[in-house]
Amino acid sequence: MAVQVGDKLTGKVTGITKFGAFVDINENENGLVHISEIANEYVKDINDFVKVGDEVDVVITKIAADGKIALSMKQAQPKPKHENRGPKRTDHSHHHAKKKAHGSTDDFDNMMSSFLKDSEDRLSSLKKNTESKRGGRGGRRGH
Repeated sequence: MAVQVGDKLTGKVTGITKFGAFVDINENENGLVHISEIANEYVKDINDFVKVGDEVDVVITKIAADGKIALSMKQAQPKPKHENRGPKRTDHSHHHAKKKAHGSTDDFDNMMSSFLKDSEDRLSSLKKNTESKRGGRGGRRGH
């Protein structure tokens, strides 16, 4: 069976490395799913997503002149209903940011003044603590 770029197949994971997973796509051929093509989210450890022996759906993304086959599990998954181009967010801060962008600048000004006040309080507390520690020893030296 000759494979072509764009084919969607089911294969068996035969090996895992730091940079990807090797997948047998038929009796004679195997390919590599690069770590960046494992999932639609950040993959730190491939073992969190696949194990040797797992059957996975893959799409052939490239066939090199030397016969090496590049695969993608990410492209074989159904597309999400809406694509989020930015980083995944677990909180709802982006909704608040949109509301504030369309609202008045008073919200931003209030947030900024609150931040500055908090920052100044922390800095003065930090200065008091470090000066009292330094001042105790420094005054006794020198005679």
